[in-house]
Amino acid sequence: MATAIIYTRVSTDEQAEKGYSLRDQKQRLEKHCNANGIEIVKHFEDDHSAKTFERPEFKKLIEFIKKNKGLVKKLLIVKWDRFSRNMEASLNMITQLVKSGVSVEAIEQPLDESVPENLLMKAFYLAAPQVENARRSLNTTNGMRKALKEGRYVSTAPYGFKNTRDEQNRPVITHSAMAPVIKKAFEQIATGNFPIEILRKKLYKEGLNISRSNFYTVLRNPLYCGKIRIKAFKDEPEDIVQGIHEPIISEELFYEVQNVL
Repeated sequence: MATAIIYTRVSTDEQAEKGYSLRDQKQRLEKHCNANGIEIVKHFEDDHSAKTFERPEFKKLIEFIKKNKGLVKKLLIVKWDRFSRNMEASLNMITQLVKSGVSVEAIEQPLDESVPENLLMKAFYLAAPQVENARRSLNTTNGMRKALKEGRYVSTAPYGFKNTRDEQNRPVITHSAMAPVIKKAFEQIATGNFPIEILRKKLYKEGLNISRSNFYTVLRNPLYCGKIRIKAFKDEPEDIVQGIHEPIISEELFYEVQNVL
C-alpha cells in the first residue's frame, strides 16, 4: 500500500477573503486516499503564508520525513498553491523531497510527469500563485497611491491621529486623544527655548511614549499641518499634496518648527 503525508495550509487572509478551510482540505485528501488505497501516515497543517517554507508545521513535516526515511512515498496537497506561492522555492523543495524518496502531488491538479508536455502545466501551476501575489501587491500599491494623491491618508495613523472610516466607509484619519500633546510639542519647539530631548522627556509624562528618532520623525511630518508626503515611485517623483484630514497645527507653525530644527 502506498503511504502518504497529507498537508493542508491556509493563511489568515485567504481564509477571510476566499473561505479556504483546513477541515475541507483535510476531508478532500482523506477521501482521495481512501478511494486510491493510500495509507495516511501523518497529517500536518499550517495557518501561515506560503511565500516561503519557513512555516512551523512544514518544518516538522520535513523533520518527520528525515527521521522516518523510506516510510513516506507521497506528500499530498489539494492544489499547488497550498504547497507554495513562490515558484523558485517550490522547485527547490520538490527537488529536496524527491531526493528523500517523496513525490509531491496535488490531487485536484494531477499531472502525469511521464508525459514531457505536462512539465509545462506543472510550471504554470507553480507560477500562477506567485503571479497572483505580485498582481495583488501591485494593485494594493496603486490603490494606496491613488488615495494619497486624492488627499486620503490610508496607512497606519501616526501619533496624534487615529484610523477611522467616513460616511462612505472609506478610510480617514481623525484626531486622537494625543493630538493636544502633539500640538504642544510643535508650539514649544517653535519658541526655540526647549532642547528636543528635554521636551520629549517632559511630554512623556503627559502620555507621549515615543522614541527620540520617532519624535524627530513627527516634527518633520507635514501630515500634522494638513499635507501628505507621497514618496517617489518608479518614474513618479516625490510629491506633497493637500490632505482631506483636519490638521493638528497650522502650516505656519509647521514651517517655524522646520526652521528651528
